[in-house]
Amino acid sequence: MRARLRQFVFRHATRILTAPLCGYMRSSGQDVEHLKRHVRKGDVLLVCGDQRVSEVIRYLTQSSWSHAAIYVGDELLQRDPELARQLVERFGDEARHLVVEALIDEGVVASPLSKYAGFHLRLCRPFGLVPRDVREVMSRVIAQMGGEYDLANLLDLGRYFLPVSIVPARFRSKALHFGSGRPTEVICSSMIARAFDAVGFPILPRTDEETLAAKADPTRPAYHLGLGTPSWPSRRPMARHLRTSSRPYGLVTPRDFDLSPYFEIVKFSLIESARIPTVEPEPKPSYARRAVAAFPILSRFRRTPSPPPTPTIAKAPAATVIADHAMRTG
Repeated sequence: MRARLRQFVFRHATRILTAPLCGYMRSSGQDVEHLKRHVRKGDVLLVCGDQRVSEVIRYLTQSSWSHAAIYVGDELLQRDPELARQLVERFGDEARHLVVEALIDEGVVASPLSKYAGFHLRLCRPFGLVPRDVREVMSRVIAQMGGEYDLANLLDLGRYFLPVSIVPARFRSKALHFGSGRPTEVICSSMIARAFDAVGFPILPRTDEETLAAKADPTRPAYHLGLGTPSWPSRRPMARHLRTSSRPYGLVTPRDFDLSPYFEIVKFSLIESARIPTVEPEPKPSYARRAVAAFPILSRFRRTPSPPPTPTIAKAPAATVIADHAMRTG
């Protein structure tokens, strides 16, 4: 009975949260075709979504980004021939440019990059991640395909952004546990964060305890240990409680990839426009030249420009020349 009630509540909550926004402004300055030429496998794509839940996430996280997906390109076509056939039948040529993402109404699925044509996008690239670990990150994300979206995690994340004074003291410790806890239920950013953490690549800056633990375990890979513990801008009321504790993956939000010191931002539209050579327009001919071109007889009446005057060199007076000669021979 409880499972049926939970399914009923989540189904109706999903229908409400995924309703489109009426006033969403499409982006005209970002071209998906440009993005295809510059995106790499393992890049994280941030999206400013057009659903009600997108507006909620942007408000809670004080950010422009409400969704995160990871680019896998044609990796699915190379790994599974049967799945490749299905993807080609469904997406056509776009099956070579896929992202894996967690959606509220569909769960963890593969979607074509062209799906986000007209959306506000940001491309984040993990700095220094070697190809072997890029493949491992993609393998872990692909293994999540078919899972469900953890709507409980989204509700808990909203509770996390509430002021601490609203949360009773006896519930504060429980407020640091996120989601349903089921391994088959994830949200978009936590799924990607878990995959990167498996290869030792951080999203949020490490705490002092995490840095010491990473240095003490040489068997586990760890990236960017030499950067120390940079400050982390946060308006989250309970952030100080998490600086010294084991942070759950559900804590990671799409904005964290944008602010992370370990990801570089790729301005694909700017790069593409800079590579297009700019041709300066030729100056328009004067009115007289246009008139002569239209009526050649007028060329008889054109005034021939006089040649420029030849510069003359002033000669020094004879007395000055004699005096100068005397000084040189004296």
